[in-house]
Amino acid sequence: MGNLLYFIAVILIILWIFGFVISPFGGNLIHILLVIAIIAILLRIIKGAA
Repeated sequence: MGNLLYFIAVILIILWIFGFVISPFGGNLIHILLVIAIIAILLRIIKGAA
């Protein structure tokens, strides 16, 4: 389950970078993807440390 969470976070970061480069005026969706990816990575780090 942890590997899947990490994989999803990486995919979201890649999508965020792609969306930021292609459409810099794309709205808040790009930033929402980044926040979700950061939360997923933090959850992975916290659960991995426990």
